[in-house]
Amino acid sequence: MSELVVTQIKSSIGVKPKTRGTLRALGLGRIGTTNTLPDRPEIRGMIARVPHLVTVERASPLGEPSGEPTTRDSSSRDQSERSSQTPTSSEES
Repeated sequence: MSELVVTQIKSSIGVKPKTRGTLRALGLGRIGTTNTLPDRPEIRGMIARVPHLVTVERASPLGEPSGEPTTRDSSSRDQSERSSQTPTSSEES
């Protein structure tokens, strides 16, 4: 099941008590707090009540690669290639 990352971006000062309760039900309370919630219709409905106060992103699944290299082989290879490409003093003249 996929998950949603919900972050509060605006304050709940001045909003109706019902809206404040919705933020609490989402596990939020202060600006910048983040909560990971399951992607269910109940959660989507709560988010629909407070879209002006939160941002929503899909959480990446754990098995999915992040796109960054996980081994040091590629970085050490890049460094050796860079060092071999530096000009020598005989080439500069």
